[in-house]
Amino acid sequence: MTHTLEALSARTLARDAAQQAIEFQGHWITRGDMRRVADRVAALIAASGAGPAAPVAFVPHSRPSAVAALLGMIAHRRTIQMIYAFQSPAGIARDIGRVDPALVVAAAEDFTPEVLVALRASGAAAIALTEMDAAAVAGFAAASRPAETGAPAEPEIQILTSGTTGPPKRFALGYATIASYSAGANTISATFQDDQSHLPPSLLYFPLGNISGIYGILPTLLRGQRVVLLERFTVAAWHDHLLRFRPERGGLPPAGVQMVLDANLPREDLACLRFIGTGAAPVDPTAHRAFEERYGVPLLLSYGATEFGGPVAAMTAELHGRWGAEKFGSVGCAFAGAELRVVDPETGATVPPGQEGLLEVISPRIGPDWIRTSDIAVIDADGFLFHRGRADGVIMRGGFKLLPETIERALLLHPAVVAAGVVGLQDKRLGQVPAAAVQPRPGTEPPSEAALAAHLRDHVYATHIPVAWRFVPELPRTASLKIDRLALRQLFEA
Repeated sequence: MTHTLEALSARTLARDAAQQAIEFQGHWITRGDMRRVADRVAALIAASGAGPAAPVAFVPHSRPSAVAALLGMIAHRRTIQMIYAFQSPAGIARDIGRVDPALVVAAAEDFTPEVLVALRASGAAAIALTEMDAAAVAGFAAASRPAETGAPAEPEIQILTSGTTGPPKRFALGYATIASYSAGANTISATFQDDQSHLPPSLLYFPLGNISGIYGILPTLLRGQRVVLLERFTVAAWHDHLLRFRPERGGLPPAGVQMVLDANLPREDLACLRFIGTGAAPVDPTAHRAFEERYGVPLLLSYGATEFGGPVAAMTAELHGRWGAEKFGSVGCAFAGAELRVVDPETGATVPPGQEGLLEVISPRIGPDWIRTSDIAVIDADGFLFHRGRADGVIMRGGFKLLPETIERALLLHPAVVAAGVVGLQDKRLGQVPAAAVQPRPGTEPPSEAALAAHLRDHVYATHIPVAWRFVPELPRTASLKIDRLALRQLFEA
């Protein structure tokens, strides 16, 4: 006997109502609280008139109400179109217009005037989440159309990728793929261990709208383990979790490695940890080495992407125990069923072990074909993967991949900007941060940095806002009139 993802989500919501589920801002939310919100959202969706197969646009904050709504929608086999919550109201409205849903579920504060205009244009119904309740948005209780045309035959969660295989795009993760990651099979066995309430709660901090957030929260709750949920990672909250629960296994976002070093936490406070997992972006090797030397806890790196259906390689505790420092900086070996190769970017031929090239991946969750990435990598003679950077100029800001061209195009929409160039600058905490050089339009008043930042927030995610600015009479260019990225970077480094 097997259980599908939707059946397991329903079973999770049906657990003992008094059992602790999620700690949020110092308070425990019970399984009963979660079920009440999930049932309320399901009733509002049914009353909205959106067809049974109509996708739902979901703007999730990392809060218990959003987790409950997610579990409830999965239990009812809804296709979910994720929209990032960490962007401006204009950005949320723009994304709603792009997916054109019959129904939108979001936090109450996200239903701004800009978003309401987008809802009217699409004829969508709207459900507002609060802690811990849900209600129809006034004037938007009913959808004007079922919006089932073109809906997928099987339910899926659609996520915006971060650009591993090219410009960001929507990528669909089927329920079976998510179940496969959770349990190593296309369905979850009836013997799937589901009573882990006795274990220390897992600390979760990745945004719920991306693959790291989904793959963090769902397997944990489906197994019955408790969760400490953060809206945003902080060293103070991470430290508090260690001191209160003393877990043997921990996790850190890549940027958190330097943050913990900067906080100078006592070594003994980390003594409970046997290892710490990290992924979603490269870790600065200097910070990596300094962390392990100071705390004596190995950092286990991993590699994956939304386009692969999740991680495809990792440095496991077993691999680290065997190879130790000999493979320092490696993201480990391929998972069972996955295949990795490095190819020459010009010829496509596989290169010898130890030689750099473009990484290609076969992910068993996606299919039998090789997936070309934009990552420069090395695979050594022992099969260990080393990530060397990006081939396409993408800026790796913490766990987010930013295309310079996206920021440049948005800057050019400002009437006082005639040209713009964006590069990534090294940052010891986040890895890289964007910096923008702007060429003002002749005859106009040059905009301020604050005005440009405010303009960008209407067009790109908050993670894309540059941290440094330069105003230049003319952008540096190559002989072919392309932006000279090296000269541009030197403007900031000087």
